[in-house]
Amino acid sequence: MKHFKKIAGCSVVAIIGLVMFNYSDEIRTTEKGMALIGEAESCMREPYKCPADVWTVGIGSTGDITFGKVYSDKEIADRWAKDIQTAEQCVNRYANGKALPQGAFEALTSLTFNVGCGKLKTSTIYRYAKQGNIAEMCEQFPRWKYSSGKVLKGLVTRREKEKALCLTSLKRG
Repeated sequence: MKHFKKIAGCSVVAIIGLVMFNYSDEIRTTEKGMALIGEAESCMREPYKCPADVWTVGIGSTGDITFGKVYSDKEIADRWAKDIQTAEQCVNRYANGKALPQGAFEALTSLTFNVGCGKLKTSTIYRYAKQGNIAEMCEQFPRWKYSSGKVLKGLVTRREKEKALCLTSLKRG
């Protein structure tokens, strides 16, 4: 019989609270956007391989991982805030993010957090964002459902949530 090491999880809600408390003046993404990302990524205190076969820790953090370490809530929040800032910088630089309405910006930040700037900066979805064509931009999210050439159910669900958040930008109050 095989023995599996249990990986310790952490609370996405607690990490959102820490990020909001410590970094709310440094990131544009709100609790709503962070909840979308956090629910899709989940939260783990120890390094693990994600479905794309990439070493990950915390809430989707892939850089500079120390193996054998159990990360604290503060460490996870600090890493996540930095990763969100990186995604936001990409959206701002390549998709005219500063001009995007909040829902569209947060949805695109979630996608960028997940896929990476390199794959998105010359994409159709970013082109529509740069043009200010939010309706067409929102319709692009479901296309990003593949990982290693395969459709992943979790990505289908995440993209529908991102699309819905994006579409809130088109509703008139």
